[in-house]
Amino acid sequence: MIKKFFITGTDTNIGKTTISSILLKKASNYGYKTAGYKPISSGIKKCNNIVSKIIKKKSQFVNEDTSILQKNSSVYLTNKEINPVSFLENAPPNILSIINNKKINKKYLSLGLKKITTKSDWILIEGAGGWYTPISNKNTFSDWVKKEKLTVILVVGIKLGCINHAILTEKAILADNLVCAGWIANNIFPSDKYTSYYIQTLLSYIKSPLLGIVPYLKNINEININKIKIELPE
Repeated sequence: MIKKFFITGTDTNIGKTTISSILLKKASNYGYKTAGYKPISSGIKKCNNIVSKIIKKKSQFVNEDTSILQKNSSVYLTNKEINPVSFLENAPPNILSIINNKKINKKYLSLGLKKITTKSDWILIEGAGGWYTPISNKNTFSDWVKKEKLTVILVVGIKLGCINHAILTEKAILADNLVCAGWIANNIFPSDKYTSYYIQTLLSYIKSPLLGIVPYLKNINEININKIKIELPE
């Protein structure tokens, strides 16, 4: 049976790609043929030193998220297979779609996912921004997730405001009649004296199980998955 999970977050820049890379590696260690899928990306730039080391390429313009997913998948996929729709600028997909006259077709996203299912049996699909990120003036990313009936994993970036964002996001996921397999607390700052209070509060309000707590990671090279306790979603 092919397992497919959609990663969403409480905001943008809260570590969805980092969490995705950890889960892909853990699933691979369990014997799955893993693949990361980034249907839509925005922001293409020259590799920094960290990303260059990860993807072993120098002086190349890439979408960092796509490259990291490629590196941490156990099956080889081309950039285009992982990321069928990409934009040079860094902005919401619906705005970039209009500016670049490049329509985002949900059927195209589904076709890309279907192709990956022929190569992998454990697929992690990374969204863009939060749950209701628009991909057009009529549809949000969540509309495609509903169409595909994907199981959702929620990444909560631990910071001021995360409690409200996490509660609202989970309520939206459940209201869409989707399964939320769990949530992951990601420490996006080196230290915050309220971290444990945030997490305890969320445990009181979030119905879905806590899959794990990820410590602050200065860069992706610091990841030692053996030391990070995250349960694989069912």
